[in-house]
Amino acid sequence: MFDFDKVISRAGTGSVKWKNGEDMLPMWVADMDFETCPSVKAAIEKRAAHGIYGYTTDDEGWFEAYSSWWTKRHGFAVDKDWLVFVTGVVPAISSAVRKLTTPGENVLIQTPVYPVFFNSILNNGRKVLESPLVYDRNTSSYSIDWDDLEAKLKDPQTSLMIFCNPQNPSGNIWDRETLIRIGKLCYENHVTVVSDEIHCDLVAPGCEYIPFASISDINKQISVTCVAPTKAFNIAGIQTAAIIVPDGNLRHKMWRGINTDEVGEGNCFTIVAAESAFSEEGAKWLDELREYLWENRRIAEDFIREHIPQIRTIPSSATYLMWVDCSEITDDSRKLVEFLEKNARLMLNAGTGFGGNGSRFVRINLACPRSLLYEGLSRLEKGIAAL
Repeated sequence: MFDFDKVISRAGTGSVKWKNGEDMLPMWVADMDFETCPSVKAAIEKRAAHGIYGYTTDDEGWFEAYSSWWTKRHGFAVDKDWLVFVTGVVPAISSAVRKLTTPGENVLIQTPVYPVFFNSILNNGRKVLESPLVYDRNTSSYSIDWDDLEAKLKDPQTSLMIFCNPQNPSGNIWDRETLIRIGKLCYENHVTVVSDEIHCDLVAPGCEYIPFASISDINKQISVTCVAPTKAFNIAGIQTAAIIVPDGNLRHKMWRGINTDEVGEGNCFTIVAAESAFSEEGAKWLDELREYLWENRRIAEDFIREHIPQIRTIPSSATYLMWVDCSEITDDSRKLVEFLEKNARLMLNAGTGFGGNGSRFVRINLACPRSLLYEGLSRLEKGIAAL
C-alpha cells in the first residue's frame, strides 16, 4: 500500500506549480503532488550516492525497459531498434516539426489540445492548421469532424499531423477504428503523424489505450510516437523520454533532428529513472495510483454536480486532468481563471490557449492528496459563487 494522502510541502524546491506560494492552491500545470514510485526514488538516490555525475548514455537495460513495458502493459511489441532517447516529449515534437516539415507548411492539430503544440509549430515558422473536434454539449463529449479533417489533410501544404493519444485535455481514449481511419487518411495524403502518448499510462482502472503505431503496417510506416515515464511517475524534472519509430528512414530523420537540436543526451539520472519506473514495482505503484486518481475524479465530479451546477465536467477515461465546461458563466475562461486566482487563491488552466472551443472551459489538475482536492473544490465553489 502506497501513501497518496501524504501532503508534502514543495516550498524551496523551485516548483513551477507552486511558484506563487503555499497560500495559493495550484491545480493547473500537469505534475502531481505525490512522491514518485519508491523504486524510482531509490534508483536516483543510489546513482546520486556514487558521487560522479559525468556524461551518461543509454544502456541495454533502458531499451529492454521500454520494450518490455509496451509489450506487457500495452500489447505492442516494440523492437529495441525502434527506440531513440530524447530529453522530453515536447523537444521531440519540436524536432519533428523542424526536421519533417519546411517553413510555411501546415501542421494539423485537433483542438482543443495541449497548448504547447501551438508553440512547437509557430515558433518554428510553420502554420497551425486546426481541425476542431466537435463538442456535443448534451453528452459532454468530443468527436472528430471527419469531413473537415480529410479536407485539411488533402491540402498539399499539410505535411505533418500532431496527434494526442489519449487526448489532452478531454481525456478521450481513441478507439481502434478511429486510429485506423486517421492512419489511412494521413498515408493517402502523404502526411506524417507525430503521436504524443505521454498520458498513455494514466488511464482509468480497467481501461487501456491503443498505441497509434500498433494498429497497422500503415500506421507503423508513417508515425513517430512520443512516450515517457515522466507524467505517470511524476518525474518531469528528470527530463527523460523516448520516441518509437518503426520505419527506418523516418527514424533516421528523427535521430538526426534530435541530435542536431542537442536533445538526444540525458543527464546521469535519466536512464536509471526510466528503468526503475518501468519495473514490476513501478507497475504495482502505478496501478494503485490510478485507483486513487479515479476516486479523486469521482469525488470532484460529484462535488461539482451537487455544489456548482453552473459548470459541468467532461467524462474522461484518461489523464488526471479534468476538462470543465463553464459556458453558462463565461465565454472567456482566461478572465475566470484570473478572478479565481485573485478571489479564491486557486490556480486553474484557462482553456483559451487550447484552441477550439476552449475559451469556455477550464482544466483542473486532480493529482493531489485528497485533503488538497477537497480544499480546491471548496475554493472553486466559493470563487464561482462570488462571480
